[in-house]
Amino acid sequence: MLDRIRLAPLVASTLVLLAFPCPLQAGPVTYGKGVTLKESTKISEIYTSPDKFAGKVVRVEGNITDVCSKRGCWMVIASDKEFQTLRFKVEDGVIVIPLEAKGKQAIVQGTLTKTEVTKEQAIERGKHLAEETGKAFDPKSVTGPETVLTIQGTGAIIK
Repeated sequence: MLDRIRLAPLVASTLVLLAFPCPLQAGPVTYGKGVTLKESTKISEIYTSPDKFAGKVVRVEGNITDVCSKRGCWMVIASDKEFQTLRFKVEDGVIVIPLEAKGKQAIVQGTLTKTEVTKEQAIERGKHLAEETGKAFDPKSVTGPETVLTIQGTGAIIK
């Protein structure tokens, strides 16, 4: 009788774990519509010729360096070249990128947007990003208009 009493909590917790699988999966996890393009474009190539890719669906791969901590609505992917990154932005709530994705590899797909912003808009954008990431931002670091490249994401695979 005593053995059954000791085993009851173990059996119950095992059944709960089986009924609700752990969200941290060992293999790749697909988000949104997934990735259908077969070939990736290097982020450095996009930086070299942004007009060639603007408005087109692209697939890129890289290490995730940052994730939106508020809604999981964006992640930053490192380029194959130092100091280059590309933001993968999704519609709020359509795809939720987990904070645990930071440091993992991503394959993403979406439409590349190229936006020219004024110095004032760049400062406001910098303030907003600093607020979202909790990082410091110096408005004096913005010296003029900027070109903002973003992938409007439709799907991702995180490994």
